[in-house]
Amino acid sequence: MFKTILTTAIMIALSTGCSAKEEAVVMPKQTKSKMMMFQSVPADKATLLQEGKEKEFCVNCGMTLPMFYKTNHAATVDNTVKQYCSIHCLAQDIIMGKNPKDIKVVDTNSLKFIDATKAFYVLESTKKGTMSGKSKYAFSTQKEAEDFAKANGGTVGDFNAALEMAKKDFSPEVKAKMKAKKMMMTNKGAKIYKMKCKQTTLPKFDSVASAKAYVRDNNLCAGLKGKPL
Repeated sequence: MFKTILTTAIMIALSTGCSAKEEAVVMPKQTKSKMMMFQSVPADKATLLQEGKEKEFCVNCGMTLPMFYKTNHAATVDNTVKQYCSIHCLAQDIIMGKNPKDIKVVDTNSLKFIDATKAFYVLESTKKGTMSGKSKYAFSTQKEAEDFAKANGGTVGDFNAALEMAKKDFSPEVKAKMKAKKMMMTNKGAKIYKMKCKQTTLPKFDSVASAKAYVRDNNLCAGLKGKPL
């Protein structure tokens, strides 16, 4: 189990049998600005509300929080602040029976955390979503949300509408597709681990986030950052 978690954590779209042309597609030489996704912000622009060695990673899926910052959510669960890459991972906790309180979301424009229950969400815009094919971006005012929707498509709704849409990601049909994708990425992660990382006896991990923190802190995969990590 722990090997699967670790290899998922260090997944990268690269395999031992790919051609030079394929490698160029998988790992293109790009400038930092070209690689930046709409959701992303520089690490120094991201507010991390959770603590510990794993604070820069989503507590559920392990994705790097600044990389998907504009869709970040946070909540207090069992007296501990948890930060999620998206409302998808927040919805996962709710579906699992947890009771998140004081739910916050990053305002797409100001990059500050705001009360999610009072935010205006733009649903299904042309901007790419995080952990879901249907994007959900939050704003502190209705006008900002409407302006964003006018420029990028989508409809304006509230937190409950966004949450219900996120919960649909956990239907049997969607979960089956996600499972197949995770297995593909796990296999690719296993290959890059063998190619690029120090082979060592590994402890057991209870999350992808803890696995990534271990890899980083022990310098097992020197030079791997962002998506490769």
